[in-house]
Amino acid sequence: MENCLFCKIIAGEIPSTVEYEDEYIYAFKDINPVAPVHTLVVPKKHICCLDGLCDEDEALMGKVMLGIKKVASKYEECKDGYRVINNCGENGGQTVMHLHFHIIGGTKLDEKLI
Repeated sequence: MENCLFCKIIAGEIPSTVEYEDEYIYAFKDINPVAPVHTLVVPKKHICCLDGLCDEDEALMGKVMLGIKKVASKYEECKDGYRVINNCGENGGQTVMHLHFHIIGGTKLDEKLI
């Protein structure tokens, strides 16, 4: 996607702190962290949001979920738990229209953080 911030990050056009990468996903540190661990996990395929998924994305989403687990397991701070957040659409709080998941951990998370 030509003007997508996350597509540009994945392509290396915008610098990021890479935490994990394979052929399906790209994970990098959030530039405005809300907790000691705040990493974004994005599929390399541009999908606007959860509502943009189609049947062909079923296997990819399995890779994304396993990738989230791999990334979280890298952090000692997440050994006692972490939160995974996805915002879908503008009213859901999504600010970058590329499907992504936030891994947040490293502290006791308040239920109200959602």
